[in-house]
Amino acid sequence: MPNGLTRFRIWAPNAEHGVTLEIAGRDPLPMTEVGDGFHEIQTPCPPGTRYRYRVAPDLAVPDPASRLQAGDVHDDSVVTGPDGYAWHNTAWRGRPWRETVIYELHAGIAGGYAGIEARLPELAELGITAIELMPIADFPGPRNWGYDGVLPYAPDCAYGTPDELKRMIDTAHGLGMMVFLDVVYNHFGPDGNYLSAYAGDFFRSDIHTPWGVAIDFRRRAVRQFFAESALHWLSEFRFDGLRLDAVHAIRDTGWLEEMAGFVRAHLPSDRIVHLVLENDDNQVHPLEHGYQAQWNDDGHHVLHQLLTGESEGYYGDYALHPAQRLTRALTDGFVYQGEPSQHRGGVARGEPSAHLPPTSFVLFLQNHDQIGNRAMGERLTALLRNDIRPLRAAVALLLLSPQIPLIFMGEERGAATPFLYFTSHADPQLAQAVRDGRRKEFENFCAFAHPATRDRIPDPNDPDTYAQSDPYRTPADPDWLDYYQTLLQLRQRVIVPHLEGAHSLGAHVLGLRAVVAQWLLGDGAVLSIYVNLGSVDVRPDWLQEDRGQEMLLFESETGAGRALYDGLLQHGVTVALLKELA
Repeated sequence: MPNGLTRFRIWAPNAEHGVTLEIAGRDPLPMTEVGDGFHEIQTPCPPGTRYRYRVAPDLAVPDPASRLQAGDVHDDSVVTGPDGYAWHNTAWRGRPWRETVIYELHAGIAGGYAGIEARLPELAELGITAIELMPIADFPGPRNWGYDGVLPYAPDCAYGTPDELKRMIDTAHGLGMMVFLDVVYNHFGPDGNYLSAYAGDFFRSDIHTPWGVAIDFRRRAVRQFFAESALHWLSEFRFDGLRLDAVHAIRDTGWLEEMAGFVRAHLPSDRIVHLVLENDDNQVHPLEHGYQAQWNDDGHHVLHQLLTGESEGYYGDYALHPAQRLTRALTDGFVYQGEPSQHRGGVARGEPSAHLPPTSFVLFLQNHDQIGNRAMGERLTALLRNDIRPLRAAVALLLLSPQIPLIFMGEERGAATPFLYFTSHADPQLAQAVRDGRRKEFENFCAFAHPATRDRIPDPNDPDTYAQSDPYRTPADPDWLDYYQTLLQLRQRVIVPHLEGAHSLGAHVLGLRAVVAQWLLGDGAVLSIYVNLGSVDVRPDWLQEDRGQEMLLFESETGAGRALYDGLLQHGVTVALLKELA
């Protein structure tokens, strides 16, 4: 505080015996109830002081809004002072959303905050304009995807110090790169969450989620807790944006829009901050009120089905007429816009999205979920190792499409290493429950129908599972690096400057696994992308029309463009054409 004191405040509406502040080396200090379930005290206390809250005679807990932990999630919280990091790139304000090329990574796998910082120059040279960290809010143990976080204000020290995190972000800004953070506001992890002991009102028992009872966003204190967490990451650490995990599990109307307005109102007006959603319900309203984009799971699922032929699980919703579904993903963003989903028991899913600009959707071929939630964590390079041409074609579509592309760590290197689900729970019972749950999850898949086969699924708590997931432990394939760099340079030079005002002109099915999509760019030029992810050539009659006014922008295989001019779309290729203003 400006007066030199430190203010401690906690929302503990169900703490029957009151709340006491316990500071290391000092006598306990009873806190004062200040209304609405809040308890508060101000006392002299320098940065670095360790403390806990005693919420019951037999229970003292870390601060639920801890900015820093002295160890792990069960340990003391640590008082932090005003930002003491000396920022170098103080003039940085961000970059326009249309320039975004996202590189999603796991901070631990990438070598911690210092390891990420060391990789930034090569990523910038590749053409990446934004890195996105999987969640770093404090979680139990040293190894975790991050979705078991329980302290949504505290960066986990397994990856380095808060100042090392700031220095990494500062370095990225100096290279012209944005840094986004994946945040989890829909649930807490199973280990280290003490809220129910003193703030049971934080949850509502009438609604259940895959992680247990739902968080009660009807309560003002709960809404404030998470909105201020978002502001904390954007202001204290100067992240350029947030990706909100699985917001369909946030059972409240209006909080998303309220939060977006709150953080923008409390940041300098010249800061460019981007808010992105993961929303399995395919809702449009948030994309019209404060959010730049949504992860396009529909686009991924149909592309994966076309590439691999897989139809189990949610891929079953895309197995019928997949090429037609791809045309919708490229023109409208969402494939499901109110149609019933067989995978979801016939429930209608989604809302009309054709009016949204292409940049409202983040498109990807792989991400942490889509690789790591496979039993064996296979990447597309492993699944398609017998014929890599269709994957090259899909990468070209991804990086030249007007939707915002996301690359998962290792893709650009041609990595064939798996990305597995990993944890480091100290409680043996919890570790066993996670292991059993992971294997049960796949019992309805044909490849894992037999118990002996399921036993081969890697144990999430085994340190080797984590070690296997490192895509940097094998040399990069220079051909893949060159391919990605070529495409990203082409994107930034030809497409990005004209994305403002771009819109779809439609798409057409050319064959069983072949489509063409067209967009009118902001400068009036027409971008056409032809893609054939199948194993046979296609020769629609209308391809033989005169294309003299179109320029060959890119071909994923040498000669594919010339063949297209002759009326043949070869199998496993992408060809991009540009018809510029006369």
